[in-house]
This record gives sequence, C-alpha cells and structure tokens, in this order.
Amino acid sequence: MDFIERYDGSGLMISVKRKIAEAKGIQKIEIYETESFGKMLVIDGKIQLTEFDEHFYHEMLVHVPMNSCKRAKKVLIIGGGDGGALREVLKHDIERAVLVEIDRNVINLCREHLGIDCGAFEDPRVEIVIEDGRKFLEHCEKFDVIIVDSTDPVGVSDPLFGKDFFELCDEKCTVFCSQAQSPLIQKNYFRKLLENSSPLKNRAMFLATIPTYPMALWSFIIAGEYDFRFIRRNFRKIKGKTKHYNPEVHLSAFMLPEWLKKEVENAY
Repeated sequence: MDFIERYDGSGLMISVKRKIAEAKGIQKIEIYETESFGKMLVIDGKIQLTEFDEHFYHEMLVHVPMNSCKRAKKVLIIGGGDGGALREVLKHDIERAVLVEIDRNVINLCREHLGIDCGAFEDPRVEIVIEDGRKFLEHCEKFDVIIVDSTDPVGVSDPLFGKDFFELCDEKCTVFCSQAQSPLIQKNYFRKLLENSSPLKNRAMFLATIPTYPMALWSFIIAGEYDFRFIRRNFRKIKGKTKHYNPEVHLSAFMLPEWLKKEVENAY
C-alpha cells in the first residue's frame, strides 16, 4: 500500500506496511508503519513526521532558538503534540516547559503508538495544556522562548499565522521561533507568514532539509533578543545529545540563496 501526499502538481509517495492507529475529531490523525521510514504521523492527509528524519526538523526548530538565548528557563511550545519538540527542549537546563496543544487526540495517539517523546510527557518540569494556542497567549505569563510547532496554516492552525498572534508572541517572550513552511512549493503559506509576522522584532529566516516534507527544503523564522554569541556555550551542555544539530549547522542555516533573500526582502 502506498501513501501519497500531493502538493501543487507534485507529491511524495511512501510505501506503508499498515495503518497503526487513527482518530477523528477536530482533525483526522493517522499513524502508519512505513516500509523504509519507520513510523509516520499524518494529520488531515499531510505528513507531519517520520522516524527517519524527524530529528532534522525538531532539532533545528528547538536548538536554534534555545542555543541563541542567554538564559532559557521557561519555554512555551505551541502545537507539537507528537512530543518531538518537547523532547529536544528538555535536553536543556530548563525549569519549566508548557506544551499547548489544541487537539488532545494528537498527544494520546502519539504517546501510545509513536513514542518519539522518549518520556518527555512524564517529565515533572512539563505542563500540558489542551487549549487553542492563540487564546492561551492572552492570559499566560512571559516565557524566555516560545516555539511554534504547527501544522499548515489552515483549519485549527490558521490562528497561529495571524498578525495578532505574532503581536502576542512578541509581548510574551524573549526569543521566538516557528516553522515557516516550504518557500518552494507553498509560496502562499510562506508569504502569509512573512507578511503577518511583521510585529516580531529582529526577524530572520533560516533553512533545513527535511526529506519527507514538501520539496525537502523547509524554512523557519526566529525573532526577538537572540544572540549567536551564546551558541557554542549552550551547545556544550547538550553535546552528544543531538543527531543532526551542531553549531556549524546552526550558523550555515542562515546563509540564504539569492532567490530567497529577495523573497524575504520583498515581504519585509
């Protein structure tokens, strides 16, 4: 059996052995066992991760902002119900991590059938909140780092791409980081995020290669009081705990090709 994710005249086909689990609520959540990429999480027909390459994504999403922060003790993750981002956050010397997920089914299925959190959900430093991330920001305290690990900006994730959401994030954290879609094949999503994230101070774009994401080239946005002087100092505390990320990868991720520089400049 083959699973096919299509996007704008192209697509990715992955051979699967079986469907492990499924839940339908505010989203359709499926977990598959694939032939070559381990287990795979799919939400509303879109691949969210495979065991094969999820470290490429989660390590860049988390360690770039965490290692660019002078002092990260309180961290908020919006989305990320699979637990991968939370797992990476807990590698740092933090005091508290809050994960806000709108769909309890994502957490329940991933804890039972996927397990990439590696016990992160049970860590005493972790608080799990089932709530809309946009609404949570209206009443929460300020965090050192906010990380947004969302699905595509449609349906339940659409509020996480609005200008008012970024205004709240700018108020509620020192360093902000979010996934920012494919700049190659999801141009409308990508441009929407660039335009609406204008309230964020000191924005910058960085890239990573995630083979099972649309066209493999994926973007992220970082903002706030990040400082690359802290990268190597902070990395020493997690050295040996990453599979993909290191300081060299961190710095090189911000070297954008000319076509993307122009895209970002036009949006800014």
